[in-house]
Amino acid sequence: MKKKNFVTLIMSTVGGLLFALGMCMGLIPEWNTFWQGIVIGVVGVVILLAMVFVRRKMEGKPMIVLNGKAVGTTLLGVLGAIVFGVGMCMVMVWDMLVWGIIVGIVGIVLLLCPIPVIKGLK
Repeated sequence: MKKKNFVTLIMSTVGGLLFALGMCMGLIPEWNTFWQGIVIGVVGVVILLAMVFVRRKMEGKPMIVLNGKAVGTTLLGVLGAIVFGVGMCMVMVWDMLVWGIIVGIVGIVLLLCPIPVIKGLK
């Protein structure tokens, strides 16, 4: 395993776990740990963002490349995550099972769309 892959693995695992634990702490009212959960979730997000910069530095690439394709694929991914989340809320919170599943599937498709945009079709 290459060093950059190992560092990415460790940082993404720690950041993802901290983010997930923070969100659980903030969203489960029985735990009474809302503000502590917010802090831990933010620490997880910071570690995940740092991982991106560390990975790019280890690959010898520039830190951030802002062009139309990068911004568009990022917006497409964010839109897909929001649509997927709305579908989950429709099913679990608002008791709209069929429409929630349909909206969730649309969100999954939107989340899959950036892959061919980034990698291209061969």
